[in-house]
Amino acid sequence: MAGIIDTIKLAGVLVLALPAALAGLEFLLVRGETTVGAILLGLAVALIVIEQRLTTPSDLPGLAVKRVVGTVASDSESDSDADDETATVRADDDR
Repeated sequence: MAGIIDTIKLAGVLVLALPAALAGLEFLLVRGETTVGAILLGLAVALIVIEQRLTTPSDLPGLAVKRVVGTVASDSESDSDADDETATVRADDDR
């Protein structure tokens, strides 16, 4: 479900970033105002980068769950590997 929410957040940021980028391109290429065009393009890029990299308080529970699940999964995998090795040794001892 986090993938859908992230996609919706990105779409919301693009609603703001695309008009700024298009206006920046117009100022830069058509009107010849390089300063304003560069600032608007930089703003559009910054909006997208910040949205992708910024961790908000609403993201913290999801990050904590991923970390806990990763730890539990790696512990259970190492336990099952140890059980497999023990079973192999016992099978060899029965010969």
